[in-house]
Amino acid sequence: MRWERGRRSDNVVDERGKSGGMRIGGGKGLTLGGVAIIVVIGLISGQDPMQILGQIAGQAMQGGGGQVTQSSGPAPAANDQQSEFVRSVLGDTEDTWGQIFQQAGKQYRDPKLVLFRGGVNSACGFADAAVGPFYCPGDQQVYIDLSFFQELEQRFGAAGDFAQAYVIAHEVGHHVQTLLGVSAKINAARQRGQQMEGANGLLVRQELQADCLAGVWAFHGQQRNDWLEAGDLEEALNAANAIGDDRLQKQSRGQVVPDSFTHGSSEQRVRWFKTGYESGQINRCDTFSAARL
Repeated sequence: MRWERGRRSDNVVDERGKSGGMRIGGGKGLTLGGVAIIVVIGLISGQDPMQILGQIAGQAMQGGGGQVTQSSGPAPAANDQQSEFVRSVLGDTEDTWGQIFQQAGKQYRDPKLVLFRGGVNSACGFADAAVGPFYCPGDQQVYIDLSFFQELEQRFGAAGDFAQAYVIAHEVGHHVQTLLGVSAKINAARQRGQQMEGANGLLVRQELQADCLAGVWAFHGQQRNDWLEAGDLEEALNAANAIGDDRLQKQSRGQVVPDSFTHGSSEQRVRWFKTGYESGQINRCDTFSAARL
């Protein structure tokens, strides 16, 4: 991927020189192992690990026994390559969605993207790097610990810069959903008691739509920059395939439980990304009306 051709965004906040940690009741902090347990519980129960972590953070703060501490670490070099790559991809998502929204008579608001190391605090609560990249609708920011890209390559076998760009574009897709009112509708449905988890649940439909929106960006980014090289598209598809619910569940517990899906199967994630990429049209991403996911 010739990502150097992309316009650099000014909306990347680099906090990698700090490491965040949470201490509850003055005791030991929420460790990486503790977060990993929460993630596993979420996978088994079908709950969003970010919501569980947010609840823990909120309860600790309300009880007056929680405090967030940060310690300084080595600051990254100015304009390092990883940061430049993220700025390039984010800048192009801004150009793509700004144009698409303008054509629809709407105003696109650029999200901030926070680079962190180890742990970070957001409007959705405290998050450890083990949670992976996420978007918080409460502050409309994307959060990424860049060590995830190394894990994506080493643990999931999904290497390549366009695979990483897909991850960023997926999280920006959630921002697009927030601006379009999709996220608010999902929350309202949750409060009414509608089915969230499961192969046909609203969470899966929301995540697959974000995959499709990432594909829409990929189409327009290629039209604008002609930056894809041989094998780049396969990198993104491989990443989508690697983080499907069925594959992750098979790896973590040896069996697939569709009733607890939250993101969609590998096949679905690949297919919806391709739907967005091949059409470049946001109206092709209506996963909520689709009879077949």
